Amino acid sequence: MTSPRTEWRRPMRARDPQETHRAASPLELLFDLAFVVAIARAAAELHHAIAENHVGAGLLSYLLVFFAIWWSWINFTWFASAYDCDDAAYRALALLKMAGVLVLAVGVPDVFRGELGTVILGYTIMRVAMVALWLRAAAGDPSRTQVCRTYALGLTVLQVLWVLLLLIPSPWVFIGVVVLIVAEVSLPPVAENRGPATPWHPEHIAERYGLLTLIVLGEVILGITNAFAGALNEGGFSFGLLAVGLGGLFVVAGLWWIYFLGGDEEGLTSLRVALTWGYGHYFVFGAVAAVGGGIEAAVDVEEHIAHVSPVVAAFSVAVPIAIVLVVLTLLRRLTWASGSLVPGLAIAGAVGVLVCAGLAGLVGDGIAILLMGLVLIAMLVAFLLVQRRRSGVHA
Repeated sequence: MTSPRTEWRRPMRARDPQETHRAASPLELLFDLAFVVAIARAAAELHHAIAENHVGAGLLSYLLVFFAIWWSWINFTWFASAYDCDDAAYRALALLKMAGVLVLAVGVPDVFRGELGTVILGYTIMRVAMVALWLRAAAGDPSRTQVCRTYALGLTVLQVLWVLLLLIPSPWVFIGVVVLIVAEVSLPPVAENRGPATPWHPEHIAERYGLLTLIVLGEVILGITNAFAGALNEGGFSFGLLAVGLGGLFVVAGLWWIYFLGGDEEGLTSLRVALTWGYGHYFVFGAVAAVGGGIEAAVDVEEHIAHVSPVVAAFSVAVPIAIVLVVLTLLRRLTWASGSLVPGLAIAGAVGVLVCAGLAGLVGDGIAILLMGLVLIAMLVAFLLVQRRRSGVHA
């Protein structure tokens, strides 16, 4: 019997995209845990911005910092799907990238104050790791050398530009950020067209996205926990906080079930579909995390420490839920088999949660969030009944 061991270095050859039983590795799970900190800090800062009635500025900062978090996760996840060789050098570079993620997490509050330096430092650390990984792939996969080197060169140039962005006067920084974000999301399509596409694994990618969804849902659960704690603290029972907690629990259950209906990996059959599906998840992940920030703001309203109305707090929960429902439906038009979707239900659900938010001025944000959770559960039950009827017809 041979003892388990990790080789110091092995050739970084392309993984088989048809490999059976391909699952997330322990290193990938550890990598995801580093993002818990960054996502939690982003959701917390959004919560504070909403509670202090700085919704517009807070939302803009949140969208920017969440892009930074999501894009750094994307960069490594798709690479690992194609080239995970799990030797010591690969693990060391992955850990270096995780260190960069933690530096980025430290800089999350700075972004809400208009400062990008710490986040760019974190990105610089991560980019050193990613460039080294792409150069290793270029050496280990001769048929895709051009593709891998394009990635390495593109990431290097982009990171230099991000550092130079710190020298630009404040009024022009926003324009520079937008230009560089467009350049970032343009790099994969450009690089993948320089030769045979990198061999990402559809089932592995779908699982990795599902795992990050669970992490983001964890931030919503944090808000629910705070609501229950407030409802049951020594100061006495609070029905409003209990309603926020129960409603949040229904929201989490509904969003989880809706996302994990399954079948997305079966439609990831081309690079165009995969990129559209993968990029579209920015709105899914960002909106789910924002639900947690909204629930935290609703808790503050119930505890009378927020500077916003119950309606604003309720809409800060309802709008992200509606975004998740609509975007997931659009993405599944690409990945689900024809006839599997029921888009009318998603639209009805989105409208329903927004109507519930509008009622918060009359019933309070706690009851409004509870109604949103019930709308999601009703929408899910209706979808399952429709699918059961369709499967009975086709049996």
